Amino acid sequence: MAAVTTWTGREANALRQALRMSVTGFAEHLGAARRTVVKWSSQGDKVHLRADMQAALDTVLARATPEVLERFEALVRAGTSGALADPAPLPVTATHAHTGAGGTHDIDSDGDVRRRDLLTGVTISGIALPHSATLLNTLVASPARSTEPDALPLRQFARDVAAAKIDYQACRYEQVLGRLVALLPALEPTRANAEGEQLAQLDALAGDLYHVVGSVLLKVGDKGMALVAAERSTRAAAISQDPVAMAASARIMTHALMSNGHMAQARQLAEDAAETLRRSTRLASTDAVAVYGALLLRGAIAAARNEDRDSARAMLDEAADAAGRLGYDGNDRWTGFGTTNVLLHRVNIALTLGDAGTAIALARQVPLDKIGLAERKASLFVDVARAYTQWGRYEHGLDALRGAYQVAPEEIRCRPAVQRIASDLAVLTRGHVRSAVLDFAQHAGIRV
Repeated sequence: MAAVTTWTGREANALRQALRMSVTGFAEHLGAARRTVVKWSSQGDKVHLRADMQAALDTVLARATPEVLERFEALVRAGTSGALADPAPLPVTATHAHTGAGGTHDIDSDGDVRRRDLLTGVTISGIALPHSATLLNTLVASPARSTEPDALPLRQFARDVAAAKIDYQACRYEQVLGRLVALLPALEPTRANAEGEQLAQLDALAGDLYHVVGSVLLKVGDKGMALVAAERSTRAAAISQDPVAMAASARIMTHALMSNGHMAQARQLAEDAAETLRRSTRLASTDAVAVYGALLLRGAIAAARNEDRDSARAMLDEAADAAGRLGYDGNDRWTGFGTTNVLLHRVNIALTLGDAGTAIALARQVPLDKIGLAERKASLFVDVARAYTQWGRYEHGLDALRGAYQVAPEEIRCRPAVQRIASDLAVLTRGHVRSAVLDFAQHAGIRV
């Protein structure tokens, strides 16, 4: 079969089905993490991104076996009717799961199988996110539709994006996925009806929309597709030419790069984006100050994960100065930024650097009543649970997980990192503590 000149969503989905891959597995196979290049210009005023999906699809097709090519040709001739149709779903057993690329992974090795099942709508640990597969297919490709979605008025689109942000920060992940599945198809029709200042506003909103998509995908562990969403957020924000929107989108790109193991690149991106925002806006608005500080905090985490203590400390201190300048704990531009948020990041960074005792001491200083976002409060409890588990205080670790569950049940059920803490506690504890861990896991819907 001749090479595909220009890949459409229909053809990309046909190739995925021919390879018998899940959406998540297909995204990973395309190498989204390796093929997305992030580079700031020498002036630091613009971000240039390239997600060479066409070339990646060409490469995958060129390497396909004759059997895969035969299935692909048949699917293209017949016409793939739906992005969710998998001709032969691969079985998940008690011990192994097929990846679709010819290999198997142990379920308990790194959580990849659990993440993949979760993202394709399979019930894992008592919870199913039925919209996840649709969301992923929307990102991988845009299949032909029998009816085009309606354009939305700009105000309604803005309200819907804000509602998705609110749901995310409240840890209502199933609800936010439902919103995203409805919003993403409406983006292009809405954009086609906009012009001038409204078009710029819509592009900035698109950056926010893809930011939420990337954030949710990171929560449930889909690192490759989160990077695709982050790239789209950055591209939309760059088109808007809104410096605050561009810096806000750099936050999700920094987070996605970190999750894909690119710590040094993530730290540099956060640092450059923060400096560009400072120069272009002089931090004259509360939104600019909040995004500036939040970028520095993200960069500090990347530095800590790269074992760069000096950079982590410097960025934390600069973020603390920005919080002092802001003067309150708020949620400007959806950052949740303020003095309390800086302290939450100090807890996380101490834990990242292996100092569980310092993390616990810092956590005790956090004024819980000043954490207005469920996602941030639950994340603090999860960090405390990790710290106590590392410290050998297993019963305290369990209490912290219980606290996180009370604040945000979906945070506990969805996040692979939380499930790993519970699994560690189940392995490390004995007697009544282990029984309590198992009872909590069963109640919370966590597989240990």
